[in-house]
Amino acid sequence: MAPVNARSSRVVILGGGPGGYEAALVAAQLGAEVTVVERTGIGGAAVLTDCVPSKTLISTADYMSDFETAADLGVHLEDQEGDEVSDAVADLPEVNRRVLSLAAAQSADITARLAEVGIRTVAGAASLTSPTTVRVEPEEDGGAAEELTADVVLVATGAAPRVMDTAVPDGERILTWQQIYDLRELPRRLVVVGSGVTGAELAQAYLGLGSEVVLVSSRERVLPGEDPDAATVIEDVFRKRGMEVLSRSRMESVSRTADGVLVRLVDGREVTGTHALLAVGSVPQTRGIGLEEIGVDLLPSGHIAVDKVSRTSVRGVYAAGDCTGVLPLASVAAMQGRIAMSHALGDAVAPLNLGVVSANVFTDPEIATVGITQKDVDEHRVDAEVLMLPLARNPRAKMLGIRDGFVKLFAQKGSGAVVGGVVVAPRASELIFPVTLAVQHRLNVDQVASTFTVYPSLSGSVAEAARRLHVRG
Repeated sequence: MAPVNARSSRVVILGGGPGGYEAALVAAQLGAEVTVVERTGIGGAAVLTDCVPSKTLISTADYMSDFETAADLGVHLEDQEGDEVSDAVADLPEVNRRVLSLAAAQSADITARLAEVGIRTVAGAASLTSPTTVRVEPEEDGGAAEELTADVVLVATGAAPRVMDTAVPDGERILTWQQIYDLRELPRRLVVVGSGVTGAELAQAYLGLGSEVVLVSSRERVLPGEDPDAATVIEDVFRKRGMEVLSRSRMESVSRTADGVLVRLVDGREVTGTHALLAVGSVPQTRGIGLEEIGVDLLPSGHIAVDKVSRTSVRGVYAAGDCTGVLPLASVAAMQGRIAMSHALGDAVAPLNLGVVSANVFTDPEIATVGITQKDVDEHRVDAEVLMLPLARNPRAKMLGIRDGFVKLFAQKGSGAVVGGVVVAPRASELIFPVTLAVQHRLNVDQVASTFTVYPSLSGSVAEAARRLHVRG
């Protein structure tokens, strides 16, 4: 049972990432005394080494690709002598300085916001000694350990890159996605191992920055967890832009050579490069922090088992974010944290609904999704009409030089309710919002179609797709 009086409650949060700091803000708003314990910096991996840095790097690569599009639009760059400039060049140390500077600024902004509302932040490594006590070991040598007493505990310790015994990162040539921002030069030939979201995003980012890129994919196509039509578009774009994609190619080992790396594949082939980037998944940071000792149930994967309001198996202990394995998105972590605090402190709350989560892959073009999937329809789990509209027919897309991408809507048969959608386009992360609103509020295709859109606009294709799914009365 949640504490009766939120204003007399003490909340301790392990982890300062999106799940942690968003939960802290809700708890403080409800009047609780809140302490956030974070080892590496407020914002966690999402802000300091993952989402914010990677998307900043990707944005830089996207900007460089605009130079290529400019030529198609009749715009040519010339130097002072009037000679045409054919290539933009990335200064990687300068790019990485900007990336890390933006990440630090975002962390500072979040820290300031927490302080504004009276939330205490403590730098250190936290562990649970009981369901109501948290021990904090300071990061600085010589500091005294501190014991915090809590009425409510939230575990939001996140996840870390998976490391394999046959491919051990060294931070110089063999790298995880958290180590790439220390590179002092652009990799001449980068071998990316893993074609999931992280691998695909960073492979295209470095390709855009000027590296020669080889993408090693153990599956038949890149982005195996995404809409198959969308993944096909992205893989075609990768190949058109010069990336070497090795499908159905499982990595056996990665090792250093005299001047680079050697990636051995299970089938005996060998791939050489100057650097290797490992994107082979992540593992939850749940071991060694007292969870099992106090009775918190962990899944075989090491993730914390939680229900739809973020409760663990131990009363008063909640969990949010990548350490739960529910869905590894910053937005989901934040929602889990907010739901946890609302539930624990007696505020009105709705359980987590993964059916309305919008997600985005920051390739170029981007892939944004919400609701049901093509697989749900193909395997007859949902009875829905599907309409896919290529963006190449959109007038605004023509003006912007966009050739690849589409809008796909899923509408429930009979009612015409929009139950899902996929957008493949530049800034698809913005275009998916009207589809998400439709899915969230069960709008039907006629309601979407009868809503005004700007002409010309990319969002016009969302309305056009809805019009084509019209349900006759």
